Amino acid sequence: MMLTTTSPEYDDARYGFQRRDPHRPEVIFPVTNATEVEEAVRYAIDHDKRIAVQASGHGLTRGIDGGVLIATGAFNHVTVDPGKKTAWIEAGATWRNVLAATAPYGLAPLSGSSPGVGAIPYTLGGGLGLMARRFGYAADHVRRIEIVTMDGVRRDAEADLFWATRGGGGNFGVVTGIEVDLFDVPTLYGGSLYFDLAEHPPVPEVWSEWTRSVPEEVTSAIAILPIPDIPQVPAPVRGKYIAQIQLAILGGNGEELIKPLRAIGEPALDTVGELPYVDSGQIFAEPERPDSYSSRNALVSDLDALATVPKPAPGAPMRVIGIRHLGGALAREPEVPNAVGHRDAAYSLMVLGEPEAQQTILEPWKASTVGRFLNFSYAPLTADEVADGYDPGDYERLTELRRRYDPDRRLHVNHQL
Repeated sequence: MMLTTTSPEYDDARYGFQRRDPHRPEVIFPVTNATEVEEAVRYAIDHDKRIAVQASGHGLTRGIDGGVLIATGAFNHVTVDPGKKTAWIEAGATWRNVLAATAPYGLAPLSGSSPGVGAIPYTLGGGLGLMARRFGYAADHVRRIEIVTMDGVRRDAEADLFWATRGGGGNFGVVTGIEVDLFDVPTLYGGSLYFDLAEHPPVPEVWSEWTRSVPEEVTSAIAILPIPDIPQVPAPVRGKYIAQIQLAILGGNGEELIKPLRAIGEPALDTVGELPYVDSGQIFAEPERPDSYSSRNALVSDLDALATVPKPAPGAPMRVIGIRHLGGALAREPEVPNAVGHRDAAYSLMVLGEPEAQQTILEPWKASTVGRFLNFSYAPLTADEVADGYDPGDYERLTELRRRYDPDRRLHVNHQL
């Protein structure tokens, strides 16, 4: 089926989660299988049109004007092989789809903090998830990729193409499915400690010091944000400036490991405990309503600039400062190399808010910045800024492969090489 701008379903098909600059295509192909993806790509080639692909639309940086949108949301089946501990994930599946399929076997994917995010674009961009310090990037555990390249041919990604797609994003074709490793993690110890920063100002510093000694089984983050004073949020945190420590811990000693955090004092809200991995989206408890947002990211070597994070103030603008602890398995090269860069980074820093606030908050971190994580960069970037997402030699190799596999630059992607 092909939708045009006059089709009743056009708007529903073009909108994703990110509403700041949605797609405005000439035609939309709401695909349900790999053959329909091939047909859509061949249509774009025959009519000399650009191509955008959208699963959930969480990471959209700028919409396509004109051209072809391949909407993959209904192409979302997940097949689990419990013997091999793998899953085959179709193009439009979200992590929620994958979790529902893997949970009955007591297996878990390397999913992210938000279950509604598209599993494949997340993974192609690297994939920094809830068990990242123990198992590495999601891209490190991809076994097979099926892709329609810009000659309209569906094939398995091999050699250079297999290397490039794992970390290089959607720059080389339209991925129709991936096979990924699964792990024996039916449950984990996790949730969030929400501290009122007016009562407990040292929370970020305590968390920072704590991350220096925790084992790889601990993956954690901290978000610093004002909570709106509205009925839709839990009463204990409503209207407060909060430091939310987000925890995902494997093994049986989670409560012992977080004792230094509990020593801070009584949190305004405590959601930490043992939970099924299928419910792991509760840890970050991120919004599920489509919205308009913008963010920038920096990968940093230390948290020496932590003291420059803005303090609580009346009437502070809505902005979220999120810091994720890296290291552990993330710092190690995978068995099969890929294009994920900057494995030496110790933390990921993201600022979500107005562009002026992003620049102001990130400025003091320049001395410790080693690059950026493109999956957390929800704004159009310059070519130099995209290059910062990769190790220098890898960036040159990726751009050469982009020219080989998409010589006409037909693909409209979030962060174009």
